[in-house]
Amino acid sequence: MSEAKVVLDRDDMRRTLVRIAHEIVEKNPAQQLAIVGIHRRGAVLGARLHGLVSELLDSPPPLGDIDISFYRDDVATRVGAPVVHASHIDFGLDGLTVVIVDDVLYTGRTVRAAIEAVFDYGRPARLQLAVLADRGHRELPIRPDYVGKNLPTAREERVNVRVEELDGVDEVTISEARPVEANA
Repeated sequence: MSEAKVVLDRDDMRRTLVRIAHEIVEKNPAQQLAIVGIHRRGAVLGARLHGLVSELLDSPPPLGDIDISFYRDDVATRVGAPVVHASHIDFGLDGLTVVIVDDVLYTGRTVRAAIEAVFDYGRPARLQLAVLADRGHRELPIRPDYVGKNLPTAREERVNVRVEELDGVDEVTISEARPVEANA
């Protein structure tokens, strides 16, 4: 297997998240905004975005995180039991603009599952999507509102997002896909 190519390092990731935070604040009324990250790395990036958005506003918007394990359309066909994390949405979603945060947008299926999960918690006025990387190859008609970096990739490649909180390093790399593991 060839070496992974770093496409975003720590500083690039920080600059990218700062830019996305500014775009979110510019596009949305502060009092009607909430941020919800998709477990795992989307939740970490969501918390970072929340901190950056909060610095730009008078009061911080609500922050939540959501697990989509049982909302996936492939839950019955995946090998092994899904790894389930607790969801935390301790605020009402009705009437809010909810920005769903994920690390990589690929087929769109994870985002579809997240939308279903969010609607189990309430009825937001609007949903928006923020992703660190958009690698293309969509299977569903889903388009992000905020994109950190567009990464044209081959289906055989894998986009790897690593975050300090879980992996000890902040970086985005592209590598060859592992043969036994499907891309998420």
